Amino acid sequence: MYRKEESTPIAVEKFELPFEGKLSEDNRWVMMANLIPWKEFESEYSSLFSPEMGAPAKSFRMALGALIIKEKLGISDRETVEQIKENPYLQYFIGMSSYSNETTFDASMLVHFRERISAELVNKVNQQMVKKMLETTSSQEAEKKTEESGKEGNKPKNRGKLILDATCAPSDISYPTDLELLNQARKQTEKIIDSLYEQIKGQLEKKPRTYREIARRDYLEVAKKRRVSQKERTKAIRKQLQYIKRNFSHIEQLILLGATLENLANRQYKMLLVVTELYRQQLWLYENKKQSIDDRIVSLSQPHIRPIVRGKAGKAVEFGAKLSASCFDGYAFLDHISWDNFNESGDLKTQVESFKNYTGYYPESVHVDKIYRTRENRAWCKERGIRISGSPLGRPQKTISKEKKKQALEDERIRNSIEGKFGQAKRRFSLNRVMAKLSHTSETVIAITFLVMNLSTHLSWLFSAFLCLFLKTTSFFRSNIIRAYDFTIYTQEKLMFVPCLNN
Repeated sequence: MYRKEESTPIAVEKFELPFEGKLSEDNRWVMMANLIPWKEFESEYSSLFSPEMGAPAKSFRMALGALIIKEKLGISDRETVEQIKENPYLQYFIGMSSYSNETTFDASMLVHFRERISAELVNKVNQQMVKKMLETTSSQEAEKKTEESGKEGNKPKNRGKLILDATCAPSDISYPTDLELLNQARKQTEKIIDSLYEQIKGQLEKKPRTYREIARRDYLEVAKKRRVSQKERTKAIRKQLQYIKRNFSHIEQLILLGATLENLANRQYKMLLVVTELYRQQLWLYENKKQSIDDRIVSLSQPHIRPIVRGKAGKAVEFGAKLSASCFDGYAFLDHISWDNFNESGDLKTQVESFKNYTGYYPESVHVDKIYRTRENRAWCKERGIRISGSPLGRPQKTISKEKKKQALEDERIRNSIEGKFGQAKRRFSLNRVMAKLSHTSETVIAITFLVMNLSTHLSWLFSAFLCLFLKTTSFFRSNIIRAYDFTIYTQEKLMFVPCLNN
């Protein structure tokens, strides 16, 4: 059951504290709470619940706010609950009206929050939030001019720079090997045999023999070696395949004698399906002497993960979700996410059209790497008056003018910003190791990373603008006029909505 909150958002000065004082309006959590459009998406979140049946659910602000806190601070689910319990600013951020020294919800509730809030909903919140951040006097005047030119029948001019790129978000799994996966699969079949045998224990004198000790010894004999030849590895894989095949025959025998798969736990039944598919794949690879197969399983606990061949130095293959992102005006957006490998050049048209729907005009230029610069994409951008970065097709020119060289360096400098966004998401936030175990919850975690990253970017720019205005009123700033002027220009480029005062 979901109880919709009809009251207006709580003001900072009305937040009740058990001690004297009040919350500061310039606190980062208060500022972030004012930027996120909570009310606009509460109805979409409440549609997941029944209005009459069930216990009252937590509000959308509390659910999304807790996930944002976890990602922003880089802590675990349990630590998130403890931080909310101890910090009144965090309690205000998730929508509480007064400070409470009691636990608001259990740490296990964050799992349900990730299941209920989809990646699509987080992306909508992110887009609406960034649009709210960009609502400035200069941007509003530009939008009015665009609307007026559209009413007059004139085609609006292209504006802005759109940066596109793709990356991989590795999941929290150990590096997979065929022998290790088969050993884990064999252990799971042995557990399933034990569970099925308990159902018909009186009909059999002895439990089917699985040779688990011998199988483990055969596995360790090869796994513990520092250097293993191809012949030894192939022989060990063949043995594990034989053990699993014998266990499958025992499972069929137990089912014929009266044991049912319905009495297995849901996790065991799902594991049986995964092990069956893994056995089929590994048997085909062994018999055909191949190294790759479609939809290859690399983790029994997370069978949705696929190997993503990236060709990067040090990491030729990554195991996780591949995502395609866009960046403009310093903000990053998640456009496409998939657990299967895909060619990111096919997303260029969709991303450019999404930019037009979001801003009302096409970008002036699109900055991408070589894989995006196909003939089809070049022709499509040329029809819409969009300049695509990079050298033209054909033989490289022997002599290049200074203007073209300068333009190429400028394009590469601009494109580096999205690489910096990926670095920030992987070093500062959790994109380098996604700890969620389910496919849809992992997608939610990845989407929240982009939302929190945009919040952090906006707060850092506000601090830069404040520092600029502060230094311009001091004697130290005026004595260092050259460096101050450079800093002011940098701030004006990044913060169009915060005018810097002239000397």
